[in-house]
Amino acid sequence: MSAGTGARMGATTREECAALDAVDPLAAFRKEFALPDGVIYLDGNSLGALPVRTPERVRQVVEEEWGRELIRSWNDAGWFEQPYRLGRRIAPLIGADPAEVVVCDTTSVNLFKVLSAALRLRPGRRTLLGDAEAFPTDLYIAEGVAGLVEGARSVLVRPEELDRHLDGDVAAVVLSHVDYRTGELLDMPGITARVQAAGALMIWDVCHAVGALPVELGASNADFAIGCTYKYLNGGPGSPAFLYVAERHLAAGPLQPLSGWFGHARPFAFEPGYDPKPGIGRFLTSSPSLLGQAALDTSLDLWERVDLAAVRAKSLALTDLFIALTEGLDGIEVVTPREHARRGSQVALRHADGYPVVQALIERGVIGDFRAPDLMRFGFTPLYLSYTEVWDAARQLAEVLESGEWRAERFSRRGAVT
Repeated sequence: MSAGTGARMGATTREECAALDAVDPLAAFRKEFALPDGVIYLDGNSLGALPVRTPERVRQVVEEEWGRELIRSWNDAGWFEQPYRLGRRIAPLIGADPAEVVVCDTTSVNLFKVLSAALRLRPGRRTLLGDAEAFPTDLYIAEGVAGLVEGARSVLVRPEELDRHLDGDVAAVVLSHVDYRTGELLDMPGITARVQAAGALMIWDVCHAVGALPVELGASNADFAIGCTYKYLNGGPGSPAFLYVAERHLAAGPLQPLSGWFGHARPFAFEPGYDPKPGIGRFLTSSPSLLGQAALDTSLDLWERVDLAAVRAKSLALTDLFIALTEGLDGIEVVTPREHARRGSQVALRHADGYPVVQALIERGVIGDFRAPDLMRFGFTPLYLSYTEVWDAARQLAEVLESGEWRAERFSRRGAVT
């Protein structure tokens, strides 16, 4: 690193970072993950790293539960009860009662279910409010649900404009607890209270929050929530999602329109009419993905040993460090809020040529990602990321910018996934 780069990166030294690593209460979790040598992984906000025990657990399901025991495993290995059991394990991570959470389907499918349920619970109201800059699946699913209900409409606003749109026609509001682009953390209890005071229901997308910070759905009085498990929870690519329904809504009838046989009260009676399961089970639809659930189950073994307060403390310290080391770099604008109460566990940096800069970093072994038009995203996963890695990542970014190597033509070639 040149002297100029060192000055811009501030007074924090790599030695000071190593001292923090030496007393890190979460450092022992690093060995629980299969991380490649020479890689600094800052994309756990998009896809979490592989837990070392996951391959063996998936092998067991494939070779023993499926290969040897065959169909008997629906009973003997507990396959049939798996969506409930996993839901009970996720509940403490999101501040929910175990009977309010079930693991099933995908985030998009689950959002369709809870948005449809919200419209049914607010007859006469036809507006669904959402964040104009939310993750696209939230926008598209809301638009699709509104298109299926006569007179319904999806209206997109910014969270800071929410109050002036909360009128008597709003049935539900869906917002992301953490903004997928900027890493901004919203005030869950405050927003929920304002939405409910207007007579609407509050739906939270906690995809970028669960596993990164304590989520308090119950204490915030949230009505519904949906989330994925492949980011900070490390469930693996395409791992099943989960949904939360406040207990007070679970006795209100069928609620959700995807009345598949797994949501039937007596699925093996093979009755022609639909009778929903009591409780959270009525939000199930079809046979679960057992291999994906097995991988998630292994990751949740780790989370039962994790202190979420320690995760949050380290997350804030790591992101503080990265912000301090990068905010003075040439062409960089820090987009993520500095205030702890408004920050998730990622840092978004704006750069006019963000895509090739990220690709140049990846070639150096520092893996982040890019979101159009100009945001470079870096996720900070406290269970397997060290302070020295954060320092090294910032140094690599500084060198990429100083050298101009990102201008090489190969770094501007766009892949299908950015």
